[in-house]
Amino acid sequence: MNPVDVPVTEARANFADLVNRVSYTGEPIALTRRGRVMAAIVSAEDLELLRLLKDGRIDLTQSGPVPEETEQQQVTRAQPMRIAAQYRPGGPPRPPRPPGFTR
Repeated sequence: MNPVDVPVTEARANFADLVNRVSYTGEPIALTRRGRVMAAIVSAEDLELLRLLKDGRIDLTQSGPVPEETEQQQVTRAQPMRIAAQYRPGGPPRPPRPPGFTR
């Protein structure tokens, strides 16, 4: 699966949405600056796989071919994703608390 390229400035403004997208679809996001990939947002499962590969606990030379996706799996990925959280701006600012009254 090829990652979607998103400029860092756009990612900064839409970070929560990108995290939700990755966590619910598993689709990686490549963060770019001036067209070059600088970092990536990947799912927790992909991160664990990368850690196992780095630690040498998985040998990819012993694995078999990747099975083809069925038509049903392709249709499932094309469905729109649901939003898990929504940003709601707060109300008016609170007045400052007097000293000594902290949480």
